[in-house]
Amino acid sequence: MARAAWKRPGSPIGRKEPRKANPAYKRRAREPWTAADVSKLKQLAKGNTPTGVMSIKLQRPVTAIRSKAQREGISLRPVNRSPYNRRSKAAKRR
Repeated sequence: MARAAWKRPGSPIGRKEPRKANPAYKRRAREPWTAADVSKLKQLAKGNTPTGVMSIKLQRPVTAIRSKAQREGISLRPVNRSPYNRRSKAAKRR
């Protein structure tokens, strides 16, 4: 018979302490964005920085970064990649 989820040793359900005992950084979730934060977000997006790295540098969750970028009209899509992983015409001829 299967054990209940809250009785499994690795289950986060029913725990009172944080999920990570020693988080690498403090997440500033639900804190208001400053103008400096938004400018840093624009700078990181312009440099094709992955959202995971952005979350560490801005100390915010990835979902908060994505939603703020969408509200500000900042594209997080890398500019150096072609859509659908298409190769250039020169690479196909070889």
